[in-house]
Amino acid sequence: MNKHRAVRMLAAGIVAISLSGALAACGSGSSSDDSAGKVYYLNFKPEQAQDWEALAAAYTDETGVDVTVQTAASGTYETTLKSEMAKSDAPTLFQVNGPVGLATWKDYAADLTDTAIYEHLSDQSIALTSDDDSQVLAIPYVMETYGIIYNKALLDEYFALPGAAATSVDQITSFDTLAAVAEGIQANKDTLGVAGAFTSAGFDSSSDWRFKTHLANIPLYYEYKDDGVTGQPATIKGTYLDGYKDIFDLYINNSTTEPSLLSSKTIDDATSEFALGQAVFYQNGTWAYNDIKGQSVPDDDLGMLPIYIGAPGEEDQGLTTGSENYWVINNKSSEADQQATKDFLEWVITSDAGRDSLANTMGFVTPFDTFGDYQSTNPLVLADAEYQAAGKTAVTWNFTTMPSEQWKNGVGQALLQYAQGTGDWDAVRSAFVDGWATEYELAHANA
Repeated sequence: MNKHRAVRMLAAGIVAISLSGALAACGSGSSSDDSAGKVYYLNFKPEQAQDWEALAAAYTDETGVDVTVQTAASGTYETTLKSEMAKSDAPTLFQVNGPVGLATWKDYAADLTDTAIYEHLSDQSIALTSDDDSQVLAIPYVMETYGIIYNKALLDEYFALPGAAATSVDQITSFDTLAAVAEGIQANKDTLGVAGAFTSAGFDSSSDWRFKTHLANIPLYYEYKDDGVTGQPATIKGTYLDGYKDIFDLYINNSTTEPSLLSSKTIDDATSEFALGQAVFYQNGTWAYNDIKGQSVPDDDLGMLPIYIGAPGEEDQGLTTGSENYWVINNKSSEADQQATKDFLEWVITSDAGRDSLANTMGFVTPFDTFGDYQSTNPLVLADAEYQAAGKTAVTWNFTTMPSEQWKNGVGQALLQYAQGTGDWDAVRSAFVDGWATEYELAHANA
């Protein structure tokens, strides 16, 4: 996602990473033959910035083709993309977060029908196409999963306490049970040696996407499911916003941090609290593994629960799985640069170096049929596989239909004010429902 995530080395703005020897910026001072084309990738995922650096350097070493990667800081991708696309040396490869993002950039999207990355999609229906379906314009490169990451060892310690609300994680299949367990952990935090049941629900820009986007997806999923919505609706009803409130209340009232302090808490704070064993639960996704591993919580103690909101039938719910990471090749780039970019992406999904990096270093589950021998060992990915094997229904990523970044920001601001006690839940409901209609109308005013 969106995706949305922080990384410690990106303090602000954007970080340009040169990946080809002395190359300082896209299109500058290269000793290679420019007629062979070059690649400039504007990366969406800050947590994988160094991984892409290493991968692109390996490609340059092998082929001599210049590859530049520039990474947008968390929460700034769209702004950065607009700025970079206005330059003469614009990205040859960029990302959109789904159909809504593609609608903004479709005039810049090259046809990918005859590319290796489309040919090797295990399910070609997940690619995004032009309005008339005649061209393939965007291709997902990672399928990701999120939910409530938990520490198995700490949870087992709680289950062993007298009067525990459950005796096994298998019993947590609804909001009511999750709430009883979380409140029990909070009440016994000193005995368990933790600072809280949940990590801090930070609301700085590195962290607020977890609640204004990812958590907001859950009530949208159930509303869309009830109403048979398959695209982007002009309006929503907010049918499950009471459940949204319940889970958010659970987070902020059973946490390592007082609600009044959430505005300054970051994703690094939350990650550290979980990785050091100070909290039992942490809402995040498979991408968080690289920041958790190697600290106080061993891989064997990492699990993930679905996000429950008290919806009917949620006992059959799995984790939330999808993609907001779609590759798009810039059709305004030269033919040589477009071909160089296609060749680079083919190498990424077919070479040993590329597949090993995506599957093992980055920990991705990819949608390509070339990864048979390269399966992720990420324990959070394996947790999702267990839910699938048990026949649980995955929650789809519907936040890609959210009408605008402004809508998300409005919801996020209302959530923070509610958490701090300076606003009420009616303001959250208004930002969610009324804000959707407003932003949809603005987005489609000139359509």
